Amino acid sequence: MTKRYSKILITGAAGNLGTQLRRGMVPLADSLRIADCVPCQDVMPHEEMVVFDLADEAATIAATEGCDAILHFGGAPTERPWQEVLDSNIRGSYHIYEGARKHGVRRVVYASSNHAMGYYPTDSVTDCDALPRPDSLYGVSKSFVESLSSMYWDKFGIETACLRIFSSFPEPKDRRMLWSWMSYDDFIRLVSACLTTPRLGYTIAAGLSDNLHKPVNVAPSGHIGYVPQDNTEQFRAAMEARTPVPDPNAPTTRFLGGMFTEFPHPDDKSQD
Repeated sequence: MTKRYSKILITGAAGNLGTQLRRGMVPLADSLRIADCVPCQDVMPHEEMVVFDLADEAATIAATEGCDAILHFGGAPTERPWQEVLDSNIRGSYHIYEGARKHGVRRVVYASSNHAMGYYPTDSVTDCDALPRPDSLYGVSKSFVESLSSMYWDKFGIETACLRIFSSFPEPKDRRMLWSWMSYDDFIRLVSACLTTPRLGYTIAAGLSDNLHKPVNVAPSGHIGYVPQDNTEQFRAAMEARTPVPDPNAPTTRFLGGMFTEFPHPDDKSQD
């Protein structure tokens, strides 16, 4: 059977979700170009490893050549000092889109984050593509790239799915994740849907499994055809038995961004 793509570039391939993409994209691509600032382990025959820093414009643009889709999951994975966020998440993402424009890559899937909308409340339902309300410099960088990808769609016709991913781990780690969790298998289903839908355009989607409680409305991205098959109910009883009820008035409970809403400015923290 002919695969959908000849070569897919995966940035952040050594990370948590990048590692999942390496296995999950095999049915869709003849080969994978896996990229990170550190080497990946156990490189397979269908994989080509490239090591570079996203802040390196020439190296990043070169990595996009010959690819027909990009899964951009590289960059600072959490709140970091401003200079690191600027270089890896903002400059680095600009380099990715310039590479896509110069080398004719027509579709990108971008790892945005719930932290781009972290100050929306959890006691109501917010659309997955709501205007940004970032909770951190990290969230600001994700909001920036959402705007950047919108412009590259409108001006240059490069389709992008910005995935506002919440909590993707093997299983929930705390009570908050009973609503914010996305299984690895659902994560692969979501990315695969973004790569196989006939028309992606510019889409913002939420990275969530089919959990019982949903403070985020996923309907605005329904056209991509993502159908989650997992939920957190199998974990609920054990989680509630071993963890205390969180303070309903704490920012970590009140807002979608959780603990990020209580982080100090990272540059102040780095000087302590």
